Amino acid sequence: MAPDARFRSSCSLDVVGIGNAIVDVLVQTDDAFLNDNGLQKGGMALIDETQAGTLYYAGGDGLETSGGSVANTVVGIAQLGGRAGFIGRVRDDKLGTIFSRDIRAVGARFDTPAATTGATTARCLIYVTPDAERTMCTFLGASTQLEPEDLDLSMVQQTKVLYLEGYLWDSPAAKRAFIAAAEACRAAGGKVALSLSDGFCVDRHRESFLELVNGHVDVLFANEVEIMSLYQTEDINSAIEAVRGCCEVIAITRGGEGSVVLSGEQRLDIGIVNLGELVDTTGAGDLYAGGFLHSYTQGEELQRCGELGALCAGQIVTQLGARSQVSLQQLATTHLN
Repeated sequence: MAPDARFRSSCSLDVVGIGNAIVDVLVQTDDAFLNDNGLQKGGMALIDETQAGTLYYAGGDGLETSGGSVANTVVGIAQLGGRAGFIGRVRDDKLGTIFSRDIRAVGARFDTPAATTGATTARCLIYVTPDAERTMCTFLGASTQLEPEDLDLSMVQQTKVLYLEGYLWDSPAAKRAFIAAAEACRAAGGKVALSLSDGFCVDRHRESFLELVNGHVDVLFANEVEIMSLYQTEDINSAIEAVRGCCEVIAITRGGEGSVVLSGEQRLDIGIVNLGELVDTTGAGDLYAGGFLHSYTQGEELQRCGELGALCAGQIVTQLGARSQVSLQQLATTHLN
């Protein structure tokens, strides 16, 4: 499919993401640390600023890098050579500086001014055990202060795809910004993509997410836990059939089982790409979305979109952290051309 068959030709950006601007702090640890601190292995818990400070110092030295689900996707797109932008709120503090520096360094556009008052920059403490399982504790901080008036609607109106994360639904202010941006993008002829973000997030907002999926979202990303939670079933095939046809394109990641891409009556089963030893699954879904959306906005066929998504996910799980330490553009050239 040619690019102009899918998108208007006047877009200056491929993807603009709106999400929580979070600094990831990745710490390699063991099950004993999780047990000592009352952390549920493999879970994602929202914590307050006091808890964030306590755990930050208890975990010892970690790798600090800008993160957040949609921000990770935007960085992946930029690393692949796409034209990407991000909208999210940080505070004028050390972690806010880290976030801003990192996301701009890869060529992504980030213009949201830092808050000068209120909560500190959001952080996600990610504890990675030897089995590559990740346990996350997130303090949302300044990211929840994003308001509709903070939106750079010129970016939203200039993009082919606006990519939003379900986590935004946890903050009333960010939720309003989410809706305003989606309406502006649609009015300008762009498409809206959504990540369901997390199974617990789906549990909290199931009715709202079902409404979004049915008619307000063009491209949906979910993993199998999230999509089964959305339709309240323990059978992945039942969930796949339930969501079929709700959006123009649906991509469901299934860990070691690969991914399923749906569009109308079409179903594509995409295998995983094994590029080495499994080290850390942080960002696998985010980078899958990045590869997928990059190909999608270049007018590629859905098979190719899924394959590039799988390749990017396959790379990111071989290292610590959700920002690729190798050139994704070169990786794609080597493996897919």
